[in-house]
Amino acid sequence: MADVKKNRIGLEISPYRGGKTTLCAGCGHNAISERIIDAFFEMGIHPKDVLKLSGIGCSSKTPAYFLSEAHGFNSVHGRMPSVGTGALLANRKMLAIGISGDGDTGAIGIGQFVHLMRRNLPIIYIIEDNGCYGLTKGQFSPTADVGSTQKNGQPNDLPPIDTCMMAVQLGASFVARSFSGDKKQLLSILKAAIAHRGTAMIDVLSPCVTFNDHEGSTKSYAYVKEHDEPSGEVSFVPFFEDITVDYDPGTTTAVTMHDGSKLYLKKVAEDYNPTDKLSAMRLMHETHSRGEFATGVLYIEPDKDDFLTQLNLVDEPLAMLPVDRIKPGREVLDAVMEEHR
Repeated sequence: MADVKKNRIGLEISPYRGGKTTLCAGCGHNAISERIIDAFFEMGIHPKDVLKLSGIGCSSKTPAYFLSEAHGFNSVHGRMPSVGTGALLANRKMLAIGISGDGDTGAIGIGQFVHLMRRNLPIIYIIEDNGCYGLTKGQFSPTADVGSTQKNGQPNDLPPIDTCMMAVQLGASFVARSFSGDKKQLLSILKAAIAHRGTAMIDVLSPCVTFNDHEGSTKSYAYVKEHDEPSGEVSFVPFFEDITVDYDPGTTTAVTMHDGSKLYLKKVAEDYNPTDKLSAMRLMHETHSRGEFATGVLYIEPDKDDFLTQLNLVDEPLAMLPVDRIKPGREVLDAVMEEHR
């Protein structure tokens, strides 16, 4: 019998896995979960030292599919950053990973996203970005491109929010973008994010198979609905294979989506300097003007103090301090008052 592979802390891969996914077959979110499992296993992070957080949406279901022994909290729509901030203030020893969506972050949660980025809280913040509200029938999200269409053919007229551009401007100390099907790149970015101390914001372009499928297919949602007897709501979800890509640094590749449209990915060159903020902004602006998405680690500021360091907290987790340390006696209060007379 072959030896079971173990990581540097002696664990097998099974504790890093989660429950069986209930997302659509071929959904890019499932590929992201797989890479998270691989990254935490290869980095030797114990699942019980991890805090996983989410908001609301298809993306926010995914923490159930990885690190089953980690501590998890599914918050309300768009409010995951404040829950994560409170949790890390209570126990700074935890490694936090938050999973959000382009709607959860870019719409109802945009205010919380802004302040999380400017505070540089030590958290891995992943946006599973498909440009639509997959949980509520595919309405446009704030990251939808101009000209993209809904199932009914309605085009999007509003310009998209670039969350990576915002994150760099606002103060996040690690900003990256990847594609769910680029296993090698996404795994490398996740491992770098685990090692980083500060906000690691990763926008992952992730195809939606239900509201981004091929209209000509006899297994598409639209086809089945048109040919089904009118006996009730059609909830058929088509099956699609995962979309995968592998391309060299410094090159651009065209990825064919489930609806036949193309997504152009520009991987940063090997000599790109991600510590230069102006270069990062210029790169994102230039690629956007060409209809491309720059992928890779776009910006990193490794020496920037994170939010918990700025607060000068004690080393012990606040949640574990004894009562006499978090609630000093009357004599301490009297001494403080006397100092300020």
